[in-house]
Amino acid sequence: MTQATLSVPDISCNHCKMSIEGAVNELDGVDKVEVAIDDRTVDVSFDSPTDMDAIVAAIEGQGYEVAAS
Repeated sequence: MTQATLSVPDISCNHCKMSIEGAVNELDGVDKVEVAIDDRTVDVSFDSPTDMDAIVAAIEGQGYEVAAS
């Protein structure tokens, strides 16, 4: 299981949290996703077939930019 924390500077409210968590949870292989509004981060645990590119694409597909790490 891979765990990652992504910085998403545009997270500001519960709608952002629900939008991102919903999109990432739809990906096959995602075990857990949690958005921290105050920290503006997304913690995700995942396995194959999902990869980091798919997770970033899901977040960006909701209109949020993922900051470079």
